[in-house]
Amino acid sequence: MRTFSILAVAAAVAIAAACSVNVKKDENGQDKNVDISTPFGGIHVNNNADARDTGLSVYAGARQKKKDNSGDEKSANVNISSSFGGVKVVAVEYESDDAPSKVIAYYKNELKKYGNVLECHSEGGDYNYQSDSEVLSCGGNHQGQNIELKVGTGSNQHIVSVKSQGKGSDFALVYVRTQGKDTTI
Repeated sequence: MRTFSILAVAAAVAIAAACSVNVKKDENGQDKNVDISTPFGGIHVNNNADARDTGLSVYAGARQKKKDNSGDEKSANVNISSSFGGVKVVAVEYESDDAPSKVIAYYKNELKKYGNVLECHSEGGDYNYQSDSEVLSCGGNHQGQNIELKVGTGSNQHIVSVKSQGKGSDFALVYVRTQGKDTTI
């Protein structure tokens, strides 16, 4: 039993030594990029996502939202990969002085290049991401003021979430892609 314990500790030390963590900071000393590599896979997080990485253009006159008082970032580009599968999520939040109906009309047209656009309604601001089926659906009770437009498949989705904010709109551009163990992102 003692030999097994020694081997387990030695394996844990070897795995920990094989890990690498690289953190890059921005000009204000805040974490901007984090890269973690292990023998089993890697994680890459970038707080400065670009809307182009979502595959969508930015609505004319929209402004990217800034970090709020709670310190929550308003953009992220996350890649998680391993031999078992992976996921890529890119999300960027914006605000516009235009009404939600104008933003929704613009993105319905913009999303058409990826297929049939599904319009979902909800009360909350959460993205209704699904990966259990290749056919997208709305889920929930289909009621509410917040609109979520989505197109694609369960493993490759483009999502635009729009909600009213005063006289204007808040909206998020989101791209989600998953992979199985035998494919790559």
